[in-house]
Amino acid sequence: MTRSVAIVTGAAGDIGRAIARRLADDHDIVLMVDIDAAAVRKAAEELGPAERFIALKTDVTSEADLAEMAKAAAGLGMVKTLVNNAGAARAVSLHDTTPDIWRADNALNLEAAFLCFRAVEDMLKASKGSLVNIASVNGMAVFGHPAYSAAKAGLLHFTRLVAVEYGKFGIRANAVAPGTVRTQAWEARAAANPNVFEEARRWYPLQRVVDPADVANAVAFLAGPLAAAITGVCLPVDCGLTAGQAELAHTFSQSDHY
Repeated sequence: MTRSVAIVTGAAGDIGRAIARRLADDHDIVLMVDIDAAAVRKAAEELGPAERFIALKTDVTSEADLAEMAKAAAGLGMVKTLVNNAGAARAVSLHDTTPDIWRADNALNLEAAFLCFRAVEDMLKASKGSLVNIASVNGMAVFGHPAYSAAKAGLLHFTRLVAVEYGKFGIRANAVAPGTVRTQAWEARAAANPNVFEEARRWYPLQRVVDPADVANAVAFLAGPLAAAITGVCLPVDCGLTAGQAELAHTFSQSDHY
């Protein structure tokens, strides 16, 4: 019996690790890809048996590395799911965004997703598989980090492109757009500013920020059979951020200006 394989990029981070853990419920093998070899190896070891969680050092901006990734995946079984999760944000403001930062953010957050998909395209056709891109609310509205945000906006359009062009092959393509996620990076901010989560949660109607498991559950849903008729969509996992801000709504409701 052919084993089913899920590929998760950026798998050494909190979100990637949570996605890998959740997809193991629906796949025989999870290929955990990351540029940090030691970190992704440690993450795989912590998640479970070596035959189910396989770590692979890969630079997702390198076509040569991705060719090796595709070869490794093909040797494991049938690739059913690709999750483009690798990403990072650099400069906070447009003024502080240098041309090098602009290019680097686009290479990692947008171009890499294209390269990863093309590397395993034929395998996803064969399995009538699923592509899930991890975008961001930053790709839907202006929240800072302009180069990252522009790349994530492009990622959403890329998702729709795949859905439309590859639907005839049975491939579904969707995106998840997290808001603030409680990762180690945010925990580090909280160590420096104990009020950081309190300050953040007031912008979220659910009065909390997102947990990595929330993102992972959304990915598993979109990749799974319950979403068989869903393609080309962006699912915000943002505790209501993009729906609107309660404080602003209250302010306007109390205003004399109509």
